[in-house]
Amino acid sequence: MTGVVLEPRAAAPVGTAVGTRSLTFTYRAALPPVICDLTVDVPVGTTTALTGPSGSGKSTLLYLLALMIRPTGGEVVWDAVPASRLADAARSRLRASQVGFVFQDALLDPSRSVLANVCDSGLFAGMRRKDAVARARELMARFGVDHREDHKPGEISGGQAQRVAICRALLTNPRVVFADEPTGNLDDESAAIVWRALTDHAANGATVIVATHDRSLVALADHEVRLDRSGGAELRAVRP
Repeated sequence: MTGVVLEPRAAAPVGTAVGTRSLTFTYRAALPPVICDLTVDVPVGTTTALTGPSGSGKSTLLYLLALMIRPTGGEVVWDAVPASRLADAARSRLRASQVGFVFQDALLDPSRSVLANVCDSGLFAGMRRKDAVARARELMARFGVDHREDHKPGEISGGQAQRVAICRALLTNPRVVFADEPTGNLDDESAAIVWRALTDHAANGATVIVATHDRSLVALADHEVRLDRSGGAELRAVRP
């Protein structure tokens, strides 16, 4: 996807929400690390793009930061707390209460309605069903998929499915949103809607971290963490 043009948003407040300390991850002991000795801090209220060639570990780093997998060495910190050291149940509670995740291919349950898919994250986080449904319908109307609430994921387009995934990720108004190539298979119009949703959420004070290969989107982010195939990374400000 290329050619997305959006107006840059105003600067947001700065503060560390998610970071790493000497983070290392290896899939197997005999293999070189995918992530090697990475220390980085991501400010609140900004969008940060994780970039790099295929195989450089973008998705792996995203899953590490989201506490979905454990590091081989070092740690992931949330507000200076070593969150990656927490027990599985504690990390699960943290994700449910504070994280929204947008998967590369939406990853909706094909057996359930669009509305049920969107409500899932809220119900898991402890929202009352009627509140989850009301919030889901509000978001679905915002993103133009409210007329699809009774459809199954296989009955909607790829762009609509990714908008539904955004609704699910934002349902609980999460403090941190992670997105794995959220616009990779979308047309320009759908990609612009998805990206605007993410940047708007960051402008409201959240931390948004996106793995992407699309340079037109990187140019609209606040920061870029560029990974290489050796496991290293470089952090730079895209827009001061």
